[in-house]
Amino acid sequence: MNLIDFLRDPIIAISDWITNLFSNWGMATDWATFLLYLIGAAVLGISALLMTLFFIWAERKIIGRLQDRVGPNQIGPWGIFQSVADMVKIFIKEHIIPTGVDPIPYHLAPIVLVASVLMVWAIVPFSNTVYGSNLNVAVIFLLAVGGLGEVGVMMAGWGSNNKYALISAFRASAQMISYEVPMAIILLIPVLLSSSMSMNDIVNAQNIPYILVLPFGALIFFIASIAENGRAPFDLAEAESELVAGFNIEYSGLKFGMFYVADFLRAFTSALIFSTLFLGGWKGPGAEAIPVLGAFYLIAKSLIIWFLGVWIRGSFPRYRIDQMMNINWKFLTPISLVLFMLVILFSKLVEPVGQNMQYLVILIINLGLFFLSFRILNNQNKKKVVAEVGSRTRPVAKPDNLFSKDVSRG
Repeated sequence: MNLIDFLRDPIIAISDWITNLFSNWGMATDWATFLLYLIGAAVLGISALLMTLFFIWAERKIIGRLQDRVGPNQIGPWGIFQSVADMVKIFIKEHIIPTGVDPIPYHLAPIVLVASVLMVWAIVPFSNTVYGSNLNVAVIFLLAVGGLGEVGVMMAGWGSNNKYALISAFRASAQMISYEVPMAIILLIPVLLSSSMSMNDIVNAQNIPYILVLPFGALIFFIASIAENGRAPFDLAEAESELVAGFNIEYSGLKFGMFYVADFLRAFTSALIFSTLFLGGWKGPGAEAIPVLGAFYLIAKSLIIWFLGVWIRGSFPRYRIDQMMNINWKFLTPISLVLFMLVILFSKLVEPVGQNMQYLVILIINLGLFFLSFRILNNQNKKKVVAEVGSRTRPVAKPDNLFSKDVSRG
């Protein structure tokens, strides 16, 4: 293999080299394949965790600029090594275990939470040749792994033996379960259009990025993913003024760092899923001929979506718990269900005409529902506006009425 082939697809080149190395050692094919998959899983997981250092630094810098601050700027140029210093500090800090905790859920919770995020990376196709696993039920796997994160949150709240942690876990679980409903409904539309539940097939079917066909559906999925991840303005599980720190209040040291990593990594993982489902994934100019470009396109698209989430976090105030639930159950879930039913009905009616006409009808449905929803929400907001009450006359103290007649006589 020459240098050009290596630069064109370095992952496959390294994989072939390792396979040949195992064969030269006389290793059985099954064992060589198993070890190759094991090495690939380790490299993928470690790469994702190391990327989190960049996400933490970048988010702190972006939020700082949005709030007219500088952000990290002391350790290294532009503070780029601040996250590395924080990681070292987390590793060497003492881990304090409070009295009365339930040890099994308490110790397993951060591991389950981080694993639930990393497992999603296994089904993301980074190019037409590089992916963890081409599951034919990847969409079901994605929803199942999302439920594993809720289990980790409840384990942390229950095992901590702290009322604030338990309340936060109840909030987080209710929030995650609630917002997974519109996410799952919208997720079925790309499955319907591609006729497959495989992430690879969904990407390959996007001759036109689905965000151009499903703009309103993509918006619903984006909002629901922010809320499902517990990011601002939906960070009710970490409301400092109400719950001190959230379900991880009784954690310290490395275990607290694992919650921190899971939070930041989950935000970018959601951007990866959004880019795969609605932005064409790795597709782009020259991506099929040069697979390494596909990974670059996917990361670039995901960073744009991730930046929008950070922008929203730094711009909007936190919702109340009732407002957060109303947004889901009174708006996102009903409108996503209506959108799904209309897409199914009209896409099947116009399917004999051709794919372009099918996409056009779905786009019209999306735009129509968007403007209808906008009008309904606008009218509801107008009804809630309270008329300004004029200032009522108030008694003013004057020299002749400082004391009442009764008081002056006394």
